[in-house]
Amino acid sequence: GVRPTNGAERKAQQPRPRYDLSSQQEAAAAAPAARRRGRRRPPPAARRRRGRRRRPEGREMAYRAEDDYDYLFKVVLIGDSGVGKSNLLTRFTRNEFSLESKSTIGVEFATRSIHVDDKVVKAQIWDTAGQERYRAITSAYYRGAVGALVVYDVTRHVTFENVERWLRELKDHTDANIVIMLVGNKADLRHLRTVPSEDAKAFAERENTFFMETSALEAMNVEDAFTEVLSQIYRVVSKKALDIGDDPAAPPKGKTINVGSKDDVSAVKKSNCCSS
Repeated sequence: GVRPTNGAERKAQQPRPRYDLSSQQEAAAAAPAARRRGRRRPPPAARRRRGRRRRPEGREMAYRAEDDYDYLFKVVLIGDSGVGKSNLLTRFTRNEFSLESKSTIGVEFATRSIHVDDKVVKAQIWDTAGQERYRAITSAYYRGAVGALVVYDVTRHVTFENVERWLRELKDHTDANIVIMLVGNKADLRHLRTVPSEDAKAFAERENTFFMETSALEAMNVEDAFTEVLSQIYRVVSKKALDIGDDPAAPPKGKTINVGSKDDVSAVKKSNCCSS
């Protein structure tokens, strides 16, 4: 006969289940999906609010302070390569000078605000490469300019000879009312001078431009040159405002004042004043 077996023997005789790796993996993959299904997704507006970072209060105030001006004038720096245009720009806008500055590639610009007759005038100063291969950007570079500094190197006479060509190009692309300053840079190199001050003065008088000698290295007359140009532009704008019946001393009314027909940058900023 068949011998009866107890519970322990029956359990030992049952075949052991094979370890199924695929079913374990499926269960593990299904668990996160099940958890995701149980979680409520926030509405789109809440997701946008959650992702938006709040701007620090100080940074917002700094932005408003930087944007606070009455007039915006575009001024261009032109002249041969190597005359020191970029160092004039950095000396005026950041009070910096670099002995190892390289030739400008394309166009660069910087800004600085000054006070003229209790008005805040913001200068947008554009610096371009003097090399001939960058002449293709001429039209865009000059567009909207109401002031220009034509720079030559007092130690290289050929850069002074080329000033006439730069002036001709400037007048071809800008309005007749543009304020021009002839600038003889590197005046600190007195022992290497090849362009006498008298010659430059006589040329400036013939061309009806302002004239000043500067040294970006020694910060000599750099501030005065830019300030004089911006002040003269302001006077041209004020005179034009008087001619059309506006009072330049009154708060601006949000009206764009064009110095010339090609001016699309320089404008009087809209004032946020309210009548009482």
